[in-house]
Amino acid sequence: MLKGKTILITGAAGLLGSQVTCSILAQGAKVIATDLSISAMTARLSEIRTIESDSLTLVELDSNDEEAIKQFFSTQVEISGAVNCTYPRNKQYGTSFLDVSLESFNENISLHLGSSFLFMQQCAAQFIKQQSPMSVVNISSIYGVVAPNFSIYDGTPMTMPVEYAAIKSALLHLNKYVTTFVKDSRFRVNSISPGGILDNQPAEFLKAYKSSTNGHGMLSPEDLTGSIVFLLSQQSKYITGQNIIIDDGFTL
Repeated sequence: MLKGKTILITGAAGLLGSQVTCSILAQGAKVIATDLSISAMTARLSEIRTIESDSLTLVELDSNDEEAIKQFFSTQVEISGAVNCTYPRNKQYGTSFLDVSLESFNENISLHLGSSFLFMQQCAAQFIKQQSPMSVVNISSIYGVVAPNFSIYDGTPMTMPVEYAAIKSALLHLNKYVTTFVKDSRFRVNSISPGGILDNQPAEFLKAYKSSTNGHGMLSPEDLTGSIVFLLSQQSKYITGQNIIIDDGFTL
C-alpha cells in the first residue's frame, strides 16, 4: 500500500514506533526512522526483523530540539507521510493527581504536546515546500476521548496520569487546527486513539481492563499498525482531521 512512498517515523526506538517502522517497511515504503539514539533503534528494530535494508535510514534526533528538528526538515526533499510515535516525559510523570506539582505538569505538557506541535508545524512547512501529497498521523489515546476509568487501577501502583489526558485530548484538536490552517486536500493530519497497549502491566490490572472490553483486552503494537498504514495510504486520501479509536469496545 505504501510502495514508492517515503515515510518519517519519530520515536522509532519505542514499543509502538519500532513496530510501526517495521510494518511500513513491509508495505514497500522507504522509512526515515528517528529517535534519541541510533543504537537504541537498532536494538529494538532487530528484535522484530532484519534491519539491513536500503529502504531504512536511521537518524539521531531529539523531538524537543527545535533547531535540530528544523535543520532535519530543511534537508528533506519529499516526505509522503509522517507518524509521531514519541512519548517524552519527565521522571515525575505518572504521579497521582493530588501530588502532581505545577512545575512537573507544565514540563510534561511542554515535552509531549510541545514536541507534537513542533512536529506538525514542520510537517506543514515541508508540505508547503514540496507541494506533493503528505499524510501525518499522530498517536492520541482513548483517554483523549473519554474520562478515565480509575477503578481498573485498584490494587495496583498505577494511575492514569492527568498530563496524559490533557496532552492526548489536545492532540485531537491540533489535528483539526493544522489541517484547516493548511487547507489543501493533499495535506492530511489524523490520529489513532489506542486502548491500553500491553507492556508488562500487573495481572490484576490486565484482568480489570479486559473485563471492560469485548474480550480481547490489552492491545499489542501489531493491533494498531493496520490503521496507521491505512491513514498513510491513498486509500484514505480524503480523510482528514479525524480520529480512529482502536480499543475493542472499551469506550462503548
